[in-house]
Amino acid sequence: MDFDHGQLVYYGPMPTYYGIGEVRATVDGFVSVDFRGTGQFGVHEDMFRPEYLIPVPTSTMNLL
Repeated sequence: MDFDHGQLVYYGPMPTYYGIGEVRATVDGFVSVDFRGTGQFGVHEDMFRPEYLIPVPTSTMNLL
């Protein structure tokens, strides 16, 4: 799956650990996500393989 800059995602399967993040860049097959410390772990930014990221569904955007 391809992710776009600015797209909102969460780290599956436990989104509460990292929170909801914004895609910043894709580098060598990894996706950089800025979580701004929204989750329980207070992670600001981290790199992930795309298969571990889940896009925030458009239907739930109004709940954020």
